[in-house]
Amino acid sequence: MSGSRDERLCRTAAVCVAEANRRLPEPSAKSLRIAPIAGWIGLVIAGCVFGLLLDPHAVLPVLNAMLGVPFLSQALLRSAALVHIAKRRGSERTAKGHADVSCLPEILPTYAVLVPLLKEAEIIGQLIEGLCRIDYPADRLQISLIVEEDDTCTQSAIARHMLPDHMRVVVVPQGEPLTKPRALNHALADASGAYVVVYDAEDLPNPGQLREALAVLVSNSETTGCVQARLNVYNADRNAITRQFALEYSALFGAVLPTLDRLGLPIPLGGTSNHFPRRVLEQVGGWDPYNVTEDADLGIRLARLGYDVRVIPSTTLEEAPESLRVWIRQRTRWLKGWMQTYLVHVRHPRRLWRELGTYRFLGFQMMLGGMILSALVHPWFLIMLCYASFSWEGMASNWLMGFGTFNLIAGYGTAMALGAMAVVPQNRRLAWSVLAMPVYWIAISCAAYLAVWQLIWAPFFWEKTPHYGRRSVPIRDATASPIDD
Repeated sequence: MSGSRDERLCRTAAVCVAEANRRLPEPSAKSLRIAPIAGWIGLVIAGCVFGLLLDPHAVLPVLNAMLGVPFLSQALLRSAALVHIAKRRGSERTAKGHADVSCLPEILPTYAVLVPLLKEAEIIGQLIEGLCRIDYPADRLQISLIVEEDDTCTQSAIARHMLPDHMRVVVVPQGEPLTKPRALNHALADASGAYVVVYDAEDLPNPGQLREALAVLVSNSETTGCVQARLNVYNADRNAITRQFALEYSALFGAVLPTLDRLGLPIPLGGTSNHFPRRVLEQVGGWDPYNVTEDADLGIRLARLGYDVRVIPSTTLEEAPESLRVWIRQRTRWLKGWMQTYLVHVRHPRRLWRELGTYRFLGFQMMLGGMILSALVHPWFLIMLCYASFSWEGMASNWLMGFGTFNLIAGYGTAMALGAMAVVPQNRRLAWSVLAMPVYWIAISCAAYLAVWQLIWAPFFWEKTPHYGRRSVPIRDATASPIDD
């Protein structure tokens, strides 16, 4: 490639990035204008603190009841998922959720595969091998390996491989913020494809996933804004952390999200294996470069425009963090991004209510708001129950203890039951790991408070999760779907 051509490409890339950052989606996390809701939250916290100082015996029961609401909302959602998964296991496969690929046209539409990379030199070989296994005509497929301009290690690792003609390298010029959504917006600007899918660096997608997703998108072209494939992990048996991660993913993508799909509620997207019609993606403004969970935010924006998100059983395998330090950093970023997403979308609550409708608005509060609040209040809920148990008579708290105990049983019980039921078809041995779930929840609460700290002091900081790849199992085995649907 000539020097002049390099210069032209760099200038073009810089213009694309500048334009993508200028046309931010509305709403965006670039400016967290949260004065109204922040004021209410501050008022509630101040009132609780003042009341506890004046009369803790009177305030604690009320506070405990308030804190129990997020637990109940999540328990109700998991209960609905349990019913869904039980019905699915006890009946024949239905057409819903299972794409009929025979309806696809003989000449398939063009498909753009976007794969953002940052410091992923160790797993480039695995990634390229997995992407080459995608079952889609090469002349209708464009795969973009998206790398940052200063990430020379990843660029060198890619250069050591002979890329097929339908695979290209896209270099993102230096700039702020250094986030995955910013890289995706840049690559989308000149990507070729009527449909778009996003994969992460460590992903091993099922080879037939594009066809299955396309069948759903084509058959519901007016209402479907995204198809979310299921995610699972390929290193579940590595240690206690990966086992809990596998249980969590199995329950979320194998039961909870399909339940939200069936109920017609907003779905915060997973970070990968999202399939979009390009026109819809452009309509919603692409990804918010200032939101560190751009996927969850995009799912809510799709719902606000009236689009559905469908969940298909085709599975993409990912790598679960294998150390507590890496897991904490990843979970902190996730929780910070969910907080960003929630605060951004409740910036104008009446507008959100009007756009979603009452049913979807309540579903949004239950799924996203309840999930965040549950993580934050979980340790305080336990502390207050312990305090109440030692102050039984003084607080006259029979109902308090009963309500608190019911919340704990419902919260832990539904989560354990759902995790066990979802993971049994894949790995029966993992089902016993649900007994350690309460400890895992405490760790999630720790990450939630770290997320609050980062939301205040480093809202756009991207916690990079290192990946090491799956070296012991052939790709052909890894891409087989472990979900029995």
